[in-house]
Amino acid sequence: MKKSFLYIASAAALLQLTACEKDRLNPIPTNSIAEASAFDSRLRIEGQVRAIYASIKNSGMYGGRYQIFNDIRGGDFLNERTNVVTGFDVWNYTPSNSSTNSVQNHWSRAYYVINLANVFLDGMASKGTPVVGEALSKNFQGEARLLRAMSYYSLLQLYARPYWDGNGSKPGVPLRLKGNTGSGDYALARATVGEVYNQILDDLNFAEQNLPLNYSSAVLNTTRAHRNTAIALKTRVLLSMRRYADVITEANKIVSAAAPFRAETGVPHALEPAFASLFGVASTTNENILSMPFSSAEAPGTQNQLGYYYGPSAFNGGNGEYSLNPAGILGNADWKATDARRALTTVVGSKTWLAKYADKSGLFVDFAPVIRYAEVLLNLSEALARVNGLDQRAVDLLNAVRRRSDPTTTFAPASADALINLILTERRIELLGEGLAGTDLTRLGLALPAKPGTTAVEPNSQQYIWPISSTELLLNPLMEDN
Repeated sequence: MKKSFLYIASAAALLQLTACEKDRLNPIPTNSIAEASAFDSRLRIEGQVRAIYASIKNSGMYGGRYQIFNDIRGGDFLNERTNVVTGFDVWNYTPSNSSTNSVQNHWSRAYYVINLANVFLDGMASKGTPVVGEALSKNFQGEARLLRAMSYYSLLQLYARPYWDGNGSKPGVPLRLKGNTGSGDYALARATVGEVYNQILDDLNFAEQNLPLNYSSAVLNTTRAHRNTAIALKTRVLLSMRRYADVITEANKIVSAAAPFRAETGVPHALEPAFASLFGVASTTNENILSMPFSSAEAPGTQNQLGYYYGPSAFNGGNGEYSLNPAGILGNADWKATDARRALTTVVGSKTWLAKYADKSGLFVDFAPVIRYAEVLLNLSEALARVNGLDQRAVDLLNAVRRRSDPTTTFAPASADALINLILTERRIELLGEGLAGTDLTRLGLALPAKPGTTAVEPNSQQYIWPISSTELLLNPLMEDN
């Protein structure tokens, strides 16, 4: 008897659209469309694209929890609640049971987004392209493929060995590229890590070639994928693969040769003068390359919001799940008191908290950051240092990020190793609370650090990556656990 996956949605659930365009950013589906007519008009086709965005910005994915999981796997936060529902097991490196919420929920949500993208791509191939024309069809397909790439990337960071371990030869995740609109036998073995990364890059390359250079508003430039979004994400993916020369090639497409560093084509990405302007409700600067939007009409789910996790009640009404670890980056002497980024922390009682997500409406509708231009500059700086050693442009890029917030500091490292260490420290300061800590540790082959009551996890430990979801193991006879 054939089996069906719990996370494979039916066509009726997948193919949704908006009855009006009053809110282009956060459409609320008002009806479902039969599969046969789902690609009959541009409105219906674009409604499906928006549905993929709505699913990937679910608070269990890039709407908050994915970033939080990666942050708390590092050493810069302290758990305050010992609540497994809000990630205590992730923080202390014990999501070792394949049926725990964290393990199951991210797996199912990621594959739900992947399937939405696959169903859409299948429909465009069979019917949708003549409806909207070749150029617009490729535009929409580029968005779907970029969101699929983001979902596969997130799965690799948690459920698979890093690329450096075996040069991509270790088991990755099932590589599903065809849509499911019903039940069936979906047994599929794990592709290798390298095969999944190659698909991610193939999707992002397609997206780069077919997405628009920009949109008509700052909101859309920040919340829908354009050409530079695909390039920026490639620098992150290639850094995870340690393909440093390719990071340089990609970053050079959107980073000028000399300061002031900026993107000279497409959306004019550049560092914003004020660090604080990058966060909060509806932050849509040219530095915010991609963010997940929220509003009072569409707030993140309960116990998932960034502000809820990182803000104490006295600051923004949050639950104070994670304070900043005094022994982590907060206590690093290189993060000076004169640094403007210190202003986005707050002291309540005896503890210091991250204050990037400061919405005080009680809804915690701060936009969830996915990637910023500052990260691209640091990606490029690190790649240059690893390829060329003590590279002056790498130093200049590092100083551009640091001096934006701390003009009292100018780095002049004496060696390539010193430069790389400065870059890695700068990443921890600049990107604190934005979902990069865990992936930086694993891509570098570093131990998950010891924290109060928790011992370090070495790279060869089974706890270094998560087990496979028990739902997948139950329903996929070809699936093997970690």
